[in-house]
Amino acid sequence: MKKLDELKGTNWTGKGELWLDPEGNIANAYDCQLQIKNGAITYSWNYEGDENNGGFTFNDNGAIWVDSWHQSMPVECTNVLNTWGIFTVSNTYDVPSNPSWGWQSKLSERPDNTLVLQMTNIAPWGEEARAVRMIFTQLC
Repeated sequence: MKKLDELKGTNWTGKGELWLDPEGNIANAYDCQLQIKNGAITYSWNYEGDENNGGFTFNDNGAIWVDSWHQSMPVECTNVLNTWGIFTVSNTYDVPSNPSWGWQSKLSERPDNTLVLQMTNIAPWGEEARAVRMIFTQLC
């Protein structure tokens, strides 16, 4: 993750979208921040007046992910190889009375130097649904 090393010590601000409706057509907008540290990124976001925090701490196999709203208990995410972007990690989670579902998180850099953190929910049959998108510009 050479690009993360290059961005170490930077701070970012932006706008995010959260999709909660089953069809994925209604986006709830919010403000968000991102910090890139040595071996980790942290982010914060406001939703319905509540401050939420999350982050990824990277290791050889992927990352430990936690988010106060999405995933309050840390989970092990594995690297998804041969993907575009700065990093892509995924994990599975149990759904009562159903097969396990998947979750994928990806950080990308656009040509205009903005960063995009995307998270998708993956159904057992393979369909991906947008869940989170945060678009950040670097603070000076």
